[in-house]
Amino acid sequence: MTTVPDYSLFPELEPYAHGWLDVPGGHRIYFEQCGNPDGVPAVVLHGGPGSGCNAGQRRFFDPAYYRIILFDQRGCGRSTPAGCIEYNTTWHLVEDIEALRRHLGIQRWMVFGGSWGSTLALAYASTHPQVVAAMVLRGIFLCRPAELDWFVRQSRWFFPEAWERLANGLDASERDHVMVAYQKRIFADDHQGAVDAARNWNAFEAAIMKLLPAADSGTGPDDATTLARARVQLHYLMNLCFLQDRPLLQRVAHCRAIPAVIIQGRYDMVCPPFTAYELHQAWPEAEFKIIPDAGHAASEPGIAAALVAATESFKHLQGEVSRDKTT
Repeated sequence: MTTVPDYSLFPELEPYAHGWLDVPGGHRIYFEQCGNPDGVPAVVLHGGPGSGCNAGQRRFFDPAYYRIILFDQRGCGRSTPAGCIEYNTTWHLVEDIEALRRHLGIQRWMVFGGSWGSTLALAYASTHPQVVAAMVLRGIFLCRPAELDWFVRQSRWFFPEAWERLANGLDASERDHVMVAYQKRIFADDHQGAVDAARNWNAFEAAIMKLLPAADSGTGPDDATTLARARVQLHYLMNLCFLQDRPLLQRVAHCRAIPAVIIQGRYDMVCPPFTAYELHQAWPEAEFKIIPDAGHAASEPGIAAALVAATESFKHLQGEVSRDKTT
């Protein structure tokens, strides 16, 4: 466990450029760039699966040093078609990231991802290690059956009331197969029933996200966004994120030369610390930070400070990236 300096998030900022990139399978992915156009490139891989990027993710990087690149994965956010699960797997996303790098003319970049974003970051870096200058990973998720069982079943030992809200309306047999039950409802022809089920599904994760839950703002995404997120997420989780034949812990050897920081909340109930510990055991060269007073969310003070500290620690990459441009 490492003591984290008291870093604050950087001020809010707006993109200096944005656009859409056509990728195979009829998808168009939205991307944006913020900060210093000549700075160290850093790509942010959002969570979910299905969530989409957001303005808060720009604030973990010093905009004077970093060229901050965010994008919405297939079916997510402003990418189109929204909620589409066709031609939408982890390995499609890996090649989308690589296509975006080439589209933007980047030689190497930092890869930054939390939760599902950490899964995707590991899949990408183990496939294309030569273009990854550094990695910042948070709330590690490797999408193994035991991790999913924790999320949809075992976490009820800590959050029984949240789990009962999730299971409300399910019969006895469905309660043992919650993801299957929700998949049927969320992909059903009954639109309002699908939206209601999607709201319940998304609300469960939100309820167990933080060590100290924030007050309910009373606002949330619209029906279309809610349904798209849940559909993409269940598509991935029901398929074990398409990693059955390529387990990430077996691929970590390809990443071990990449400088990396792994950040994990001690009381993370979405992605418990044991998974992050296993990753560090397989990748001892990576710096491992357990945040003692945090859950899963990147916005929790200790997690946010550790993420900023990590991006600050990689400012020496400026010289390396500059040399990349001349080779």
